[in-house]
Amino acid sequence: MKNFNKYICIILFILSTNLAFSQKGNFEIKEGQFLLNGKPFIIYSGEMHYPRVPSSYWKHRLQMMKAMGLNTVTTYVFWNYHEEAPGKWNFSGEKDLQKFIKTAKEVGLYVIIRPGPYVCAEWEFGGYPWWLQKNKELEIRTDNKAFLEECEKYINQLAKQIVPLQINNGGPVIMVQAENEFGSYVAQRKDIPLEQHRKYSHKIKDMLLKAGISTPLFTSDGSSLFKGGSVEGALPTANGESDIDVLKKSINEYNNGKGPYMVAEYYPGWLDHWAEPFVKVSTEEVLKQTELYIKNGISFNYYMIHGGTNFGFTSGANYDKDHDIQPDLTSYDYDAPINEAGWATPKYIALRKAFQKINPDPLPQVPNPIKVISIPEIKFSKINSLFDTTDQQKPVVNNQPLTFEDLNTGHGYVLYRRKFDKDQKGILEIKGLRDYANVYVNGIWKGELNRVNKKYDLDIEIKAGNRLEILVENMGRINYGADIVHNVKGIISPVKINGIEVSGNWEMLPLPFDTFPKLSDKMKNIASHSPVVQEAEFILNETGDTFLDMRKLGKGIVFINGKNIGRYWSKVGPQQTLYIPGAWLKKGSNKIQIFEQIFENNTSISSIDHPILEELVK
Repeated sequence: MKNFNKYICIILFILSTNLAFSQKGNFEIKEGQFLLNGKPFIIYSGEMHYPRVPSSYWKHRLQMMKAMGLNTVTTYVFWNYHEEAPGKWNFSGEKDLQKFIKTAKEVGLYVIIRPGPYVCAEWEFGGYPWWLQKNKELEIRTDNKAFLEECEKYINQLAKQIVPLQINNGGPVIMVQAENEFGSYVAQRKDIPLEQHRKYSHKIKDMLLKAGISTPLFTSDGSSLFKGGSVEGALPTANGESDIDVLKKSINEYNNGKGPYMVAEYYPGWLDHWAEPFVKVSTEEVLKQTELYIKNGISFNYYMIHGGTNFGFTSGANYDKDHDIQPDLTSYDYDAPINEAGWATPKYIALRKAFQKINPDPLPQVPNPIKVISIPEIKFSKINSLFDTTDQQKPVVNNQPLTFEDLNTGHGYVLYRRKFDKDQKGILEIKGLRDYANVYVNGIWKGELNRVNKKYDLDIEIKAGNRLEILVENMGRINYGADIVHNVKGIISPVKINGIEVSGNWEMLPLPFDTFPKLSDKMKNIASHSPVVQEAEFILNETGDTFLDMRKLGKGIVFINGKNIGRYWSKVGPQQTLYIPGAWLKKGSNKIQIFEQIFENNTSISSIDHPILEELVK
């Protein structure tokens, strides 16, 4: 009888859960304010991107947000994360957007979706699939037929995921963004008429509506950029605006003289690049601005409340007058109130106190952090030269070097090589390097070329019969600015020695590292600065989050149990550890694999119990 009663309870629980999800609500913009089920509602949101957090940790991070006092979670959707190859869509497993949305509802949070198609977000190519560049008739982010056709395919796939979970269908989704920070792009691309810009942004809005999006739409731009970025029928919101009067004036101008007033991105931290200092924003500054918003009835979204990690090859890049590229760190910690590993920071604790003051009921208890472990020294059992692997591959041959896109390779590396039948001595110049390269002659390292600090040449001496090898890394496509349209990778212009083009018999070997190469058991002597692949197994009696200490290594990528954890570049910093989620470790045997581009006889690795993100190497 007890088992029967237990069974009935389970059935009733399932029925009640399904009923709760099926109960329809209403969210609208009316009379200058947000109305939730007919009552005034102020959005207190935090941004968290589900691809940057293991799916098994989503609930923990969302509970952290709820316990801080927030009522909404905002997420970008990354087009290139879900369309893995042209026409191949994946919304399952780690990519299960519906599961993320449903988990937010379970925790008690509403959801705002920012689908782009362009998202920025320090994400590879601003969310666009890399292969769009292969179509020479396609121009991104403008009123271009080929591009809009691809956008519509994406929006239709996205709508299948979120329309059933809109609030009017019983889900938690209350708003959807139309395009993203388009006013910035209008300002950057003055070569395109404003009328054409606006035709494009309104077509994106129309696609969303046609696909079944029925929640309120919004745009987000700097408050001075609404002229180019605002879209008729979508609420304009301001990014980064701290002045309440400016916020209200800007929104009034483009929203019929009234609210609601919202800051779609308030920055409690900031993004970070390799070879630059880690940026911090003080707790006092964030708390003061938060209290100002609350006092004035302003809706806002912390970008980011929890940053997470740019796993694999997902990190993007910026650029400025001093750097032709500024690649983003693997860590997307962002100095956010909830740090990369999901811990409550002093910033979090201060903000929680502020939100508790305006809540009549006690906030939920702060969830315990995920257990942390340290892993003692792991000795690599296999170390092979990368050249032993590439010598077994069949190269692509062409008169000139081909780009990654020409080679149908989205990410990772390409080895360019060529034999010379005459002696060469002088300046090797690769103006079209995208983005980083080590140069070898017959496997012996000769130097580094680097788009970060505009180093595109070096002295070279090549004897007749020698082979020049140039190992090029794609460090992430630019995700913000006018140069987003110039984002092909590899060697994109002629290689020259003493000003003379080197042409004929170029061999190219793509190394996408979608899986890790198989290693030989044979250990050989390997020259310093060689590229190597190395592997080890290690045993764990318990699992937990940990931080792989990369300080003894130079530059490369790490795989744990087959998952690409991301890039490290310890030679420059400031990030010196890689966050390893305990959810991706196992009790018993585990495998670590590392591609090290600058081998200096480092034959072991270990982990520590804390991150190192601020150690810049001069």
